[in-house]
Amino acid sequence: MPSVITKLVLKRFRSFPSDSVSFDNPTFLVGRNGAGKSNFVDAFSFLSEAMSSPLQAVFDKRGGISAVGNRASSRGRPPHLGVRVDFGPMNGGIQSGRFAFEVRALPNYGFEVIREQCEVRDAEGLRHWFDRGTSFKTNVQGLKPSLDSAALCLPVVGGEERFAPILRVLGKMRGYSIQPARLREMQDPDGGAALRADGSNAASVLQELGRNAPHELRRVCEILENIVPNTTSVRSKKHGNKVSLEFTQDWGQRAGLKFEAFNMSDGTLRALGLLMAVFQQPPPSVLVIEEPEATIHPGALGSVLDLIHHAASRMQVIVTTHSPELLDAEWIEDRHLRMVTWEEGASHVLPLSDASRDALRDHLMGAGELLRSEALDAQPLFQDVMEQERLFEELA
Repeated sequence: MPSVITKLVLKRFRSFPSDSVSFDNPTFLVGRNGAGKSNFVDAFSFLSEAMSSPLQAVFDKRGGISAVGNRASSRGRPPHLGVRVDFGPMNGGIQSGRFAFEVRALPNYGFEVIREQCEVRDAEGLRHWFDRGTSFKTNVQGLKPSLDSAALCLPVVGGEERFAPILRVLGKMRGYSIQPARLREMQDPDGGAALRADGSNAASVLQELGRNAPHELRRVCEILENIVPNTTSVRSKKHGNKVSLEFTQDWGQRAGLKFEAFNMSDGTLRALGLLMAVFQQPPPSVLVIEEPEATIHPGALGSVLDLIHHAASRMQVIVTTHSPELLDAEWIEDRHLRMVTWEEGASHVLPLSDASRDALRDHLMGAGELLRSEALDAQPLFQDVMEQERLFEELA
C-alpha cells in the first residue's frame, strides 16, 4: 500500500530542532537508545490526539508546551513549535494534501496558534485550502469558523467534505509501545474500537474482533501460534465487571490447557498486543510500533517481520528498532530504512549513507548484517539544508 503520509516536517519538537522525513511503506527507524526514536513516534500521537482533544489537554498530557518544545537554542520560553504533514493519495477522492501549524509559547505555560494551513487537491485536480493567521482566509465558499487562539482550526472545519479526509487520516494514526504488564492485568471493558497505546484494552479489542471479523481472529490465533508454539487460541473472559485474556495451549493428543494472562510470558503478551494493533477494526491510517522485538525470542522475529509486511499491505507502517535480527528479511531495501541520530544535543532522522545504500543494493550485506557490524550509517547532516524546509506555502 502506498504511504498516505509522504513527509513529516518538525520544527523545534522535543529533541528535534528541525527535521524533514520522507516515508516508504513500511519504514524502519533505526537508532541507538536515547537517539530520539520515541520522541519522533510521539509526533504522530501528538497530531492524532490534537484532532479529537483540546490542544491544551494534548500539551498538558506531555507536561505542557515547555516540555514539548525544543529548548536547545533558547534559555527562556521555548521558541515556536511547528509541524507539517504532506499527504499522498487517500480515500475520499484526494490526490494529495498538506497540513501545517505553528504554536507560540506564552508566559505562565500558555500558548497560541499563530498560523495554520490546510490544502487538498481533489480527484479533478481542484485545490481547496484555508490559511489561518491574523485572519482566516479560504477559497471554500461559506466556510467561516469561530476560532480560539489556543485551538486548532482543522478539528473545527473537518466536517466540511473537502477537509474531512485529512482530519480522518490524522485522527486515525496510532502509535504503540506495548506493555505486557498492562495486558496481564484485569481490564476495564470498553467498545474495543481502538487499541490503546500500551495495549491495556486488548481483551475488549479481541472480543470486538471476534464479533465483527471472526475470520481475522482465526488469523490472529494462527500467527500467535507461529510466534508462541502450542498456543492455539486466545479469547476474552469476563470476571464480574472486568475482562481478561485467556490462552489455550495444546500438545498433540493431550487436552488443551487454559491459562490466564497473568501466567503468560512477556513475549507472548507483547506478540498478542502487536497482533491486536495490526488486526483491530477499523484499522489505523498509520501504524507506528516501537521496538516490536523487545522480549520476543529472536527465533520468532521472522513471524513478527511477516506481520509487519502484512500490515503494510493494509495501512502505512512505521517501526522503530535497534535489533539486527528484525532487519534480516531479504525484502527490506534501502528505501525502507532511516537512521535516527543524536548529535550535539539534537535528534535527526536521516537517509542511509551512500556506502550503506550501495551495500544493500549490490546484495553485499543485508540490513541486519550491516547493523551488527556497525556499518549501517546515516548520510552526513547538513544543518543549513534542514533549516530551509518550510512549514507554510503561499496559497492565494
